[in-house]
Amino acid sequence: RKKMRVLLFLIICQCTINSVKTHRASNPNFVLLMADDLGIGDLGCYGNKTLRTPNIDRLAEEGVTLTQHIAASPLCTPSRAAFLTGRYPIRSGMAAFSRVGVFLFSASSGGLPSEEITFTKLLKQRGYATALIGKWHLGMNCESSNDFCHHPLSHGFDYFYGLTVTNFRDCKPGQGSVFSKGIQKTLVISVQIAGITLVSLAIVQYIGLLKVPFQALSYCLLITAISFAVLIFFFYHFRHLNCFLMRDHQIIQQPLSYGNLTQRLTKEAMQFIGRNSDAPFLLVLSYLHVHTALYASKNFRGKSKHGLYGDSVEEMDWSVGQILDILDKYNLSDRTLIYFTSDQGAHVEEISSSGEVHGGYNGIYKGGKSTNWEGGIRVPGLLRWPGVIQAGAYIDEPTSNMDVFPTIVKLAEAQLPSDRVIDGHDLMPLLQGKVTRSKHEFLFHYCNAYLNAVRWHPGNSESVWKVFFFTPNFSPENSNGCYDSHVCFCHGGFITQHDPPLLFDLSRDPEEKVPLTPETESRFYEILRVIHLAVDNHSRSLHAVPDQLSWNNLLWKPWLQPCCSSLFQSCYCDYDSEGSLLEVHSG
Repeated sequence: RKKMRVLLFLIICQCTINSVKTHRASNPNFVLLMADDLGIGDLGCYGNKTLRTPNIDRLAEEGVTLTQHIAASPLCTPSRAAFLTGRYPIRSGMAAFSRVGVFLFSASSGGLPSEEITFTKLLKQRGYATALIGKWHLGMNCESSNDFCHHPLSHGFDYFYGLTVTNFRDCKPGQGSVFSKGIQKTLVISVQIAGITLVSLAIVQYIGLLKVPFQALSYCLLITAISFAVLIFFFYHFRHLNCFLMRDHQIIQQPLSYGNLTQRLTKEAMQFIGRNSDAPFLLVLSYLHVHTALYASKNFRGKSKHGLYGDSVEEMDWSVGQILDILDKYNLSDRTLIYFTSDQGAHVEEISSSGEVHGGYNGIYKGGKSTNWEGGIRVPGLLRWPGVIQAGAYIDEPTSNMDVFPTIVKLAEAQLPSDRVIDGHDLMPLLQGKVTRSKHEFLFHYCNAYLNAVRWHPGNSESVWKVFFFTPNFSPENSNGCYDSHVCFCHGGFITQHDPPLLFDLSRDPEEKVPLTPETESRFYEILRVIHLAVDNHSRSLHAVPDQLSWNNLLWKPWLQPCCSSLFQSCYCDYDSEGSLLEVHSG
């Protein structure tokens, strides 16, 4: 009888444990934290010894660290599109054939197509409360200044507080401009062309070869003058037109103020968690840190060992700590999967006008943002879910930010779309130690819309082969980036084509220092053959879609310009401070 009682007790205990695990795993909450331009070498849990990131490091201690976590693109817009949809950005038209690979203006007409299915849409259908706090960068309007066709609320988010574009140097007075070189070059070339054209017409008119009506010349001069005036007006008022804060569909601060901005974003995130503590929720907290313009509040400014960049990283870490604390306060930690990453690697070319380094550190990895060298795409990948996934574990298998889509969709018991290719894979078997190999045998690395490199992790080998079909031309030549152009580009004279492709084994050469050759790798041509077959199969799965980053979709369109007052008032308003709110309510 005593043995029977003990056995019964053990069965009851096991049932209780299983019940607790089932409760945890049923409709969990999701907190997805995304930094902007953060280097993998900027965090303590990835080896940094001088920047203080105790809260982010805590995620690693209490969860899983992915050491080969790959962004689907080395640029903000396509990487974020892939993250939300679980698909390579080339499939949704969010990869550019032009030089510019991201949205630059709030009044562009391109954006994440409404036909795309985001994980937020699927979780909303399952009854989840969903919010995006921070950066969007996936478009806003299509045909009018308030159709909001690409807005976060049109892609499954219930609540939005943040920026629809991104954090530019131009948004913060005194931080310079990312457009200055391009504008100067464009204006000089345009003036030269206009001048040569007018002089040529005058000469042709004078010698009698061609009669040009005076009225036609007048129209040409007028159109040229208006074009220059619009261009100068736009860039003079760039901060007011493109740097603004929204709550849902309403602009609440134009231009954006950096005063306590991280605190405001964090407070919004904490309030969202508090409002939804009794129901399943998904929160995407998309930090503006550490994209330039860099900023840090008074409590963090001047406190790190790495200038304003380090101050920004440490302030972001404080914010992560606040999120962890609020989850503890509401006893939600055991029912919440937390994910921390960056949209791509550090922007190594970011240097201020005074010479201060404003870009991050990619550790041992080559290159950075805008390149498919490991420094541009190997990003932090931290996941924590106490009692459900392993704690303190390291996984060196290839994983992708596209994997978040199927992972959380399955956990929320939603249905994965069956009418399209989903390129991500469920991470849970890896995170729980049920399997040791990633489902990603191949990963395809695009530079804008051009297939740049391929990663192959054979199932029967520890090797991770990586081939490059072309590489960016660094400038200066022996540097680690494209300092002359601020970012690297993907075509023409900006790249070097390779035939045969460059081949590396990342398991032996993660720094991508020494390309392999037929003499140093006996399987050289066999590896290339397998990768070319994989490329052919991948290419056959692609279908033509509208190019959301065409010049037509990228250009500033005045009729799409969001403005909380009027252009004559420089689109100024501030409803995000208590005083302004009181003025609005009293009015």
